[in-house]
Amino acid sequence: MRFMETPDTAAQPPETPESAESAEGAETPTGVAAQTWVKASAEPQYRAAVVDLLGALAYGELAAFERLAEDAKLAPTLADKAELAKMASAEFHHFEQLRDRLAAVGQEPTEAMEPFVEALDGFHKQTAPSDWLEGLVKAYVGDSIASDFYREVAARLDVDTRQLVLGVLDDTGHASFAVEKVRAAIDADPRVGGRLALWARRLMGEALSQSQRVVADRDALSTMLVGGVADGFDLAEVGRMFSRITEAHTKRMAALGLAA
Repeated sequence: MRFMETPDTAAQPPETPESAESAEGAETPTGVAAQTWVKASAEPQYRAAVVDLLGALAYGELAAFERLAEDAKLAPTLADKAELAKMASAEFHHFEQLRDRLAAVGQEPTEAMEPFVEALDGFHKQTAPSDWLEGLVKAYVGDSIASDFYREVAARLDVDTRQLVLGVLDDTGHASFAVEKVRAAIDADPRVGGRLALWARRLMGEALSQSQRVVADRDALSTMLVGGVADGFDLAEVGRMFSRITEAHTKRMAALGLAA
């Protein structure tokens, strides 16, 4: 999945989940969030949940690499093609970090990723861009929804896993590229804005559905999220989490010059 940040300019919203940790993450960690992986992973269900999380992230990064390499074929110029190639390279580097971590904790990486292949491939199949601009919107807006979700979860993970997850979600410096290209296209033809706004709304719905499906299909992961393992969310907090994700989506739409 592609994880990009809203540019830090006066014209953009002042803060998104990418530019600052959530309120929970800003507090002094307690419980599992204050423990190392060695200590926290002594709980079998927590270990299983983290393996699921890393497996989902790893396959997401691998799929994003493949998708961005494919989207580069739609680029209108060689410079644009090269920019997407850089983005794809960054995704593959993130995949390697996650793959290596899974192997280091004694988990075969492909086995950890396999449960998430169907859901993630289904998402990408349902949201295949028809042109260059739709690909940029998907990279900037669509995949960032998943990034927001993982950031929320990361605040409740052990110290070592949290650092890894937040590291692979770091900005790779390409947000301004997407914003510049999409805004220029809308300026040149305002009708493009309406089409891309509809596309972004569709991405929002599909991405949220995918996140919910991934969690629901994996018992250890869903149990962790609702508080059965580690310092998870209660049901009310799950609702607030998705509200924060929706608010961040609205800010990204504004950054692109699109109506939410």
